[in-house]
Amino acid sequence: MIKVGLFGIGLDTYWPQFEGLLDNLNGYQQHIKNQIAGFGVEVIDAGMVDNPEKAREAAQLLKKEDVEIVFLYVSTYALSSTVLPIAQKVKASIVILNLQPVPQLDYENFNALNDRGKMTGVWLEHCQACSVPEIASVFNRSGIPYDIVTGYLKEEQAWSEIKAWTEAAGVAASMRNNRLGVLGHYYGGMLDVYTDLTKQSTVFGTHIEMLEMCELKKYRDAVTDDEVRSKIEEFKNEFEISPECEEGEIERAARTSLAVDKLVETHTLGAMAYYYEGESGNEYENIVTSVIAGNTLLTGKNIPIAGECEVKNAQAMKVMAEFGAGGSFSEFYLMDFKDDAIYLGHDGPAHPAIAEEKVKLVPLPVYHGKPGKGLSIQMNVKNGPVTLLSVVEGKEGLFLLTAEGESVPGPVLQIGNTNSRYKFPIGAKAFMNQWSKQGPAHHCAIGLGHIADKIEKLGQLLNIDVVKIG
Repeated sequence: MIKVGLFGIGLDTYWPQFEGLLDNLNGYQQHIKNQIAGFGVEVIDAGMVDNPEKAREAAQLLKKEDVEIVFLYVSTYALSSTVLPIAQKVKASIVILNLQPVPQLDYENFNALNDRGKMTGVWLEHCQACSVPEIASVFNRSGIPYDIVTGYLKEEQAWSEIKAWTEAAGVAASMRNNRLGVLGHYYGGMLDVYTDLTKQSTVFGTHIEMLEMCELKKYRDAVTDDEVRSKIEEFKNEFEISPECEEGEIERAARTSLAVDKLVETHTLGAMAYYYEGESGNEYENIVTSVIAGNTLLTGKNIPIAGECEVKNAQAMKVMAEFGAGGSFSEFYLMDFKDDAIYLGHDGPAHPAIAEEKVKLVPLPVYHGKPGKGLSIQMNVKNGPVTLLSVVEGKEGLFLLTAEGESVPGPVLQIGNTNSRYKFPIGAKAFMNQWSKQGPAHHCAIGLGHIADKIEKLGQLLNIDVVKIG
């Protein structure tokens, strides 16, 4: 469970002037705390900060607790001098909560109070917007990253935004704590796939673990027949196994699956990118041509495995998995100009949770562009909203490229690969051109739902750009 910070701001001069004002504002802050805690995070509440001394105390608490993100509740007008010390010391991204108690003040009853003192107190209880420009001005001039959620206390849209922030903070923490394995080497000549591993660690905080094929072979050689039988049962439960699959191929895939499981367990991996060729007929070729079934099972457990050693896409798949959207390895397959649709898919591992139907395990007589033959995965993505994500390495560093579209029904290619038809609001031609011009690798991750807004929040937390197509 991640920790998120919360503090309210007010002005201590008001409390003796307006009876009940502080109690009401503290009540609103307690409501906010309870709502945020309901999103599955631990809320570190620094209370009401209404003077510079309390600001220093709040900063010390939030820094000590190592919060991932800080929610700043503007309860009434407050001086920016009570905010800046906290932002400077804590150094976590700040989300300003401009949440008014009600959507509309009851003007008639308010003006009927006929007591300017009481009326001023009620107004101050509802003047959250007053301090927002002041805080933003100071943050801008100080180079402090922030965002704003504006609405009212029980507004569904506002709470949807706040929840998305907590989810993005959770994904940022997961990526920072993730260990990504690199097994083998890049697919030779795919210059777009090559990446700077140092940049991946710098931006995401991910640990990169370099793995050896000989270690994987050691684990495979140690697999027992009982373990193989158990893994084959797992295959039968998770896949629709084609009658064309030979028993020898299923057993070969099961042994390799067990070995990869052991590799993942030994190195505490949360994701992996792999590729290997070697000389024809060697033992490593036997392993690498039988990894797809087991790697699909791992991907379904939110340990995404990306082929062709596409580290950037393993990162994108991990982001999608941590958001609960799945995340399957994909590339552009073909365009249907009559239906204004684009096909995306890939050979190799897929995420079963996003499949329209049970994932099929089928034999392939040849792995196109790769050595050998063996079992493969065939599936298409559930019809409905989807999000595409690519981690792009540009001239200025890493950024996130995303788009929202729809997986739509229609004919798919029965070639033993994952593939589906997609439509985008701007149309297939414009989408293809605009996406490509951002310079991503030819792979991307596909997940269920429209979550570009969450990805944009993640980009802010990571301090990298996010480009949304369409």
